[in-house]
Amino acid sequence: MRRVINSNALRVALSEQGWTQKQLASAIGVSAQSVTNWLKGKEFPRPASLLKLATTLKLNFDQLVVTEDEGRPIVAFRKKAGAKTTSAHINKAEAVGMLLKPLVPHLQELQALRTLITSPSTDYHKLQIVAAQTRTRLGIGERAVLEYEHLIGEFKDCGAVQVPVLWGTKKRHENALHIRLPQEDVTFIFLNLDTRIEDFKFWMTHELAHVYTPDLSGCNEGEDFADAFAGALLFPQACAELSYRQVIDTTVDGEIAILQKHAADHQISLNTVYQQIKFYAQAMGLSDLKAEETTIHAVRNSDYGSLVSEALFDPMPPEPKRYIAACEHVFQSDFFNALKRMLHESGTGASYVQQVLDISVQDAYALYEELRH
Repeated sequence: MRRVINSNALRVALSEQGWTQKQLASAIGVSAQSVTNWLKGKEFPRPASLLKLATTLKLNFDQLVVTEDEGRPIVAFRKKAGAKTTSAHINKAEAVGMLLKPLVPHLQELQALRTLITSPSTDYHKLQIVAAQTRTRLGIGERAVLEYEHLIGEFKDCGAVQVPVLWGTKKRHENALHIRLPQEDVTFIFLNLDTRIEDFKFWMTHELAHVYTPDLSGCNEGEDFADAFAGALLFPQACAELSYRQVIDTTVDGEIAILQKHAADHQISLNTVYQQIKFYAQAMGLSDLKAEETTIHAVRNSDYGSLVSEALFDPMPPEPKRYIAACEHVFQSDFFNALKRMLHESGTGASYVQQVLDISVQDAYALYEELRH
């Protein structure tokens, strides 16, 4: 075991103070690279720097330093603009990760040979190469609509267990949760079905990026790459190029109407289409779009699409049997089968179901009764 900086606590403290890593480095008199290395666990601060770090961020030693444990779950939350991931979010997710450990032996044997992106980059051209390779592997063309069903088997092939959940309306960054158990070499991905299809597809592609880059899980670089990968995979260069040619000579209103049509055709958000066209234009040295980003967000937020749960289950909410069947057959997830085996073999109670799925006691008991049959 070795001591490392608690990267999650440090990032939360930076966010609360509105500081960048570079500003922190300047405040304590070290290089920006040193701070990066602390966050990645490559280096540990000297005593004088550690003291300055603690006093500057107003963190005590127990908050700032952790003893690295190979068995500790690695948690990744998707970043989302003003939605802050707090230490409470991290602690809760790590607790769920510890609860998942006893479930692992009950899972079916997972794929050992997995797809990895060895040199992840947010560079536009490099991202497009990765997106094209991924689409080829999924068996879809460069302009084809990427459905979330295309991604399901890829998670399974990469040793990731999907856990579709019905969490109701959540803040956006709480609709997906990535928990990797490095010691067991298993990743669990919780995806909230009570979200709009365009958001759900983005979260799935974002989580797939984490699966492809396990060494970046839980760090800012990993979140940045995952967001960039998701946009490129959902609306790649071929789509952005076509859209740009259609909008370049139109008015702002005409531009937005064309972007809305592409978003509807691909079942992705208007903002994803807008951002990918902007990235394309910047990479190619072309003039920017006319519409302002604030306008795009306003238009996007006024258009509410259907929820994934509503498309899967009619009526809502589904009975436990239908919900479990959808997890198994639609999402190819062994989660509930493993949970059923665990309940029968170890006598685990309904409280375990409630805690690991983060659902109400009533819903947990209903699932428990169904699984115990």
